Amino acid sequence: MRVLLVCSTGGHLTQLHRLRPWWSEHERMWVTFEKADASSLLADEQVTWAYHPTTRNIPNLLRNLWLALRLVPRYKPDVIVSSGAGVAVPFFVLGKLLRRRTVYLEVYDRIDSGTLTGRLCYPIADLFLLQWEEQRARYPKGTVVGQLL
Repeated sequence: MRVLLVCSTGGHLTQLHRLRPWWSEHERMWVTFEKADASSLLADEQVTWAYHPTTRNIPNLLRNLWLALRLVPRYKPDVIVSSGAGVAVPFFVLGKLLRRRTVYLEVYDRIDSGTLTGRLCYPIADLFLLQWEEQRARYPKGTVVGQLL
């Protein structure tokens, strides 16, 4: 299986990195920001650097959409996996249009309210994973997998 892991750096990257027992068994590529934590954690991984900041930044949203338009058809992932933040949105939209499976993991620290990216990706995610039972109030179709941190 070919996996495209898309996330911001910091806690988003840490949470996806904790899924190593799963993703290490598959061919994979990462899309994240060129920052110290990503360079360190993903030193031996195939990485494409995305544009940041993404929070309510329309020019970088468009740059990341262009990146997704170039990368997804060429890499042809079977599944796109993300824990947010904003960089996930253009990859999920394009993934859905290209009939790729999409899996979103809502972050650990949002127990009683959803993230903006989570709310945008929820309607188009094939699988929406939660780390807390309480998150089901916001995302009733989500699947609780437990805490990664």
